[in-house]
Amino acid sequence: MRWFKGVVLAIILLVVLLLGILFAVNNQQAMPLDLIWVELPPASLSLWLLISLACGVMLGMLAMTGIYLRLRTLLTRAQRHNQQQRKELDRLRTQEFKEAP
Repeated sequence: MRWFKGVVLAIILLVVLLLGILFAVNNQQAMPLDLIWVELPPASLSLWLLISLACGVMLGMLAMTGIYLRLRTLLTRAQRHNQQQRKELDRLRTQEFKEAP
């Protein structure tokens, strides 16, 4: 089953790679990117789209960093509290056996 998952993943990656190559080949016309304050030099449309995708991914990761760190901190606190509760429970269990005649 593990090999099947690897084969399916390889096929999916190959299809995505081929679609990316096809996209880049079909969008070779050079276009300048006109932003509000600056006009960037002409480059292929596929390059501009890939750059915008990369910027969007980076901004998304940056935006999620705060949430990730907050959740990671809460998880660490909960694990520490859980460990303390387990120690106390183990101590109370052993204490109960010692007190019983």
